[in-house]
Amino acid sequence: MIAHLKGRLDATGLDHAVIDVGGVGYLVGCSSRTLASIGPIGEAVMLHTEMLVAEDFIRLVGFASASERDWFRLLTGVQGVGARVALAILSALEPADLARAIAAQDKAMVARANGVGPKLAERIVRELKDKIGGVEIGGAGVLAAPTGASADAVSALLNLGFRPAEASGAVAAAEEELGAGASLDALVRLALRKVTR
Repeated sequence: MIAHLKGRLDATGLDHAVIDVGGVGYLVGCSSRTLASIGPIGEAVMLHTEMLVAEDFIRLVGFASASERDWFRLLTGVQGVGARVALAILSALEPADLARAIAAQDKAMVARANGVGPKLAERIVRELKDKIGGVEIGGAGVLAAPTGASADAVSALLNLGFRPAEASGAVAAAEEELGAGASLDALVRLALRKVTR
């Protein structure tokens, strides 16, 4: 399993990037949002990745953030949503907007993505409503996607099997208690204590 790629951006296309890692060029499928954020050709780049393996192909998909990768995993878990459709949704909607649409059961917002009809959009918002565990909504809307050590801590909790809402809530509480400069290790330990209470 390849978790991320760190190297030089060699080329980009409509739906992919080529990352040169030690002289080996990795073709990585990407959303247009990720392609727009990874910087100019020739510069250093790091992408979180998901490896898709089927009978007739092995494919890497890359993401600018861990939260985008986590949403890709959730989306492809819905029947009828393949990698191409999931990337189209992530091209049309930021993770925070997607969370908001699912929490509000707004299928029209999800249907704005290419290749997503009304029936599929309805299935996506219905199935993911339970999986995201009622994303917290306050006066400012859905919680902002975590970044840096917080994003890595959320990813660690997701890998341990916690639901996205549980993981992000526990990490946010841990970060509030520890302060913004908390280390990844400290965040994960405190978040685990909070989520298992």
